[in-house]
Amino acid sequence: MTLYPLFADLTGLPVLVVGGGAVAERKIESLLATGAQVRIGAKELCATLREWVSQGRIEHIGESFQPAWLDDAWLVIAATDDTELNTCIAALAYERRIFANVVDDATLSRFQVPAVVDRAPLTVAISTAGAAPALARRVREMLESLLDHAWGSLIALAQRHRSRITARWPDTAGRRAFYDWLHDGPVMSLLRTAQPAKAERAMLNALNSPAAPSRKGLVLLVGAGPGNPELLTLRALRALNQADVILYDQLVGAGVLALARRDAERIDVGKRCGGRHTQQEHIHRLMLDHARAGRCVVRLKGGDPFVFGRGGEEMAFLRRHGIAYEIVPGITAALACAAYAGIPLTHRDHARSVHLLTGHGKDSLDAMDWPALAQGRQTLAVYMSVSRLDELTHRLLAHGRHPDTPFAIVENGTMAQQRVLHGVLHKLPESARQHAIQSPALLIIGEVTAMASEHAWFGERMQRAEDATEHAALELCEHG
Repeated sequence: MTLYPLFADLTGLPVLVVGGGAVAERKIESLLATGAQVRIGAKELCATLREWVSQGRIEHIGESFQPAWLDDAWLVIAATDDTELNTCIAALAYERRIFANVVDDATLSRFQVPAVVDRAPLTVAISTAGAAPALARRVREMLESLLDHAWGSLIALAQRHRSRITARWPDTAGRRAFYDWLHDGPVMSLLRTAQPAKAERAMLNALNSPAAPSRKGLVLLVGAGPGNPELLTLRALRALNQADVILYDQLVGAGVLALARRDAERIDVGKRCGGRHTQQEHIHRLMLDHARAGRCVVRLKGGDPFVFGRGGEEMAFLRRHGIAYEIVPGITAALACAAYAGIPLTHRDHARSVHLLTGHGKDSLDAMDWPALAQGRQTLAVYMSVSRLDELTHRLLAHGRHPDTPFAIVENGTMAQQRVLHGVLHKLPESARQHAIQSPALLIIGEVTAMASEHAWFGERMQRAEDATEHAALELCEHG
């Protein structure tokens, strides 16, 4: 270790910054957040710095550098583009035993300004000793994804009650176990769900209890998105790293599971057409048993838990049995597949509404309002439709949807093997059979799908037998 890590309290202390450009602005913004009294010396100031001076937030002490500027400074930052001046400032600061930083010059600097992850009062600082600041930034990006903002609230809560915690558990082992419980138990979960008063009550109840708090189970209903691990949300990623047990569906790919905590137990509870089928009641029982055993259970679903994912049923089951739960939304297939095929689901000229439908289940098609769905200038996004294309097409045409309405089927949407089939409605079943479309695939029907012929940007776009098909689709899109 070449640098001694140090967190400095600059509250009320004078700090000198020499330079008036964008770099100086960034340094001063961070210094102001610490409560430092910032003085700036520069001939010209950028607009933001001029505004801060006029507001009295910083003091402009002069235009040309004077050694006297260093007289009572605790720190100095040289942020000019004049190498000779920066060298002079660093040398004078060294003589006066003042720590100086010369921006982008580690050899002249006596302290480095690290990349920071701010979860106040938690602060994580990353330094490469000035060798590669850009790589420190990449490390910061990784830590940002792992540390959610509830960390700050948790540490602030523990700080407020630190004396009580110490009195309740004077031994180090007991205190360490309590802090583990704060993070792993209901307190952190309540803070994540914006319930700080309940979180504090839970902690105070544990402090007042004669017995050590025991870990209670938690179920996270997590949307894994459309399959591409890059589209996983930050909260979903954190949940995967929090999980003791993961109950995952068929559509959750290996790439997403690879991001999970390495020692988490993984249980496949997928439902497969014509294959092994996990009953929903068994999934309920697994969630209940593992949660009652004090484990963190992630119920991992493709897409979003509340869009054709039975997340509502599972949420109601957990509430009936008194199990704490959290909902983590995911990017649903309609949004993801359309975007990756270059199709806007809504468009001011072509579609002012979107209908999310499912072809799954024997009664699903019978329950739909076909006269309404057959109207033009709206988009239909149909999940689990591959086996019902003939009937779906027949009903739309029978109720008046134009035969040349464009469609797109997005197979394995967002994945490297994505394929997109385009055509017109009256040829939909025939085209799908010709190109051997397989699940998982999302069907999109509506004038907006014709736009993909120009705006497709990802994956393979299938060729069609007749060029006239595309022409008819575009004509319908342009003329309604």
